[in-house]
Amino acid sequence: MTTQPQKSWVGSANDHPDFPIQNLPLGIFSRSGQKPRGGVAIGDSILDLQAALEAGLFSGDAAVAAEAASGEQLNSFFGLGASSRKSLRTALLHLLDEHSDQQATMQALGEALLVPMSRCELHLPARVGDYTDFYVGIHHAQNIGSFFRPDNPLLPNYKHVPIGYHGRSSTICISGTSVRRPNGQTLPAGQETPSFGPSKRLDYELELGIWLGPGNNMGEPIAIGEASTHVAGFCLLNDWSARDIQAWEYQPLGPFLAKNFASTVSPWVITPEALEPFRKAQPARPDGDPQPLPYLLDDADQATGALDVELEVLLLTNAMREQNLPPQRLALSNTQNMYWTVAQMVAHHSVGGCKLQPGDLFGSGTLSGQSPDAVGSLLESTGGGKQPLTLASGEERTFLEDGDEVILRARCRREGYPSIGFGECRGRVRSAQ
Repeated sequence: MTTQPQKSWVGSANDHPDFPIQNLPLGIFSRSGQKPRGGVAIGDSILDLQAALEAGLFSGDAAVAAEAASGEQLNSFFGLGASSRKSLRTALLHLLDEHSDQQATMQALGEALLVPMSRCELHLPARVGDYTDFYVGIHHAQNIGSFFRPDNPLLPNYKHVPIGYHGRSSTICISGTSVRRPNGQTLPAGQETPSFGPSKRLDYELELGIWLGPGNNMGEPIAIGEASTHVAGFCLLNDWSARDIQAWEYQPLGPFLAKNFASTVSPWVITPEALEPFRKAQPARPDGDPQPLPYLLDDADQATGALDVELEVLLLTNAMREQNLPPQRLALSNTQNMYWTVAQMVAHHSVGGCKLQPGDLFGSGTLSGQSPDAVGSLLESTGGGKQPLTLASGEERTFLEDGDEVILRARCRREGYPSIGFGECRGRVRSAQ
């Protein structure tokens, strides 16, 4: 006997491509003339958590969690942990169910409770204290390494330790924010001295974003078996990169101005509970690859620590807008291309005593697949700028031009279960100052 998926009395949620009742992501929104506040995406609407609290729709632990999630930032809610998050989700699943005994009360509240998403502005979900970008997409690492070391693209440490670097939290911006082309030093081919000016090799990077929940005390590492409980949710992340600036500055310490000018995140926090049906075993390592050291290895994490999330990159140019053409897909990848799990990233980040805090953000690093149509950056898809892409508009691209808009999307699919999405992560390039 097949069990029918749960339906909602919010009509737009049923068969919604991103936000059915099975998703219920949290975010921060504002209506015209109001302060930002916490809400939950359901279909084409946002459930206003402050309005729901004032109407007495929550009680017990769910009310405590809703109160923490109803303010201008989700940091306090993230800090409550999984138990409170699950209590709020259970309450929401009951309230929004098509047979809810509170349906009449909620319908009577109208747009005071359920606000059309199209009339709202979405904001950063949390105050980002620290941002760390990892490098766990192994196919991306191999592709990039092959440009510099064709015979040995991966450095010796890659399969032993999750590689990462500390990024800049002050320039993390919400989807829809335009991104100014950065200026910086570059060393053009054939020259001996650098020059200063706008980046000519601006690129995107397709990444999974990870929001941190309860943290740890300084000097107290998070054990690998407990690491997943420190994850509050997921988003999409475009870690914009100025490849020409990076090529000149990255040795010996890595990216600096090439990365710190902007990183764009999608506005909705997809909870671990919503992604539970889409968990997978971590792909087995190829024969000959080293096993992780004990502090990075947990049987349960290896059995269920990976996610099956489809990732998509699209591009919309000025010429495409003028020709009324839709955005063109450039890549289709998946989170199963991660060589290390999210829990391994958390455990490694804290093992030396580093203090993680609610609202910290991790990036997975570019998640490219093995095929040419699955790579998560223009650097890879154009062979380092040597093989231009031809677009439906007749244009060619090696790297991004002013006016180009990069759109990231993500979706989870499973037979017999509603698909859920992350919403879009958009950013449009504007000219340098």
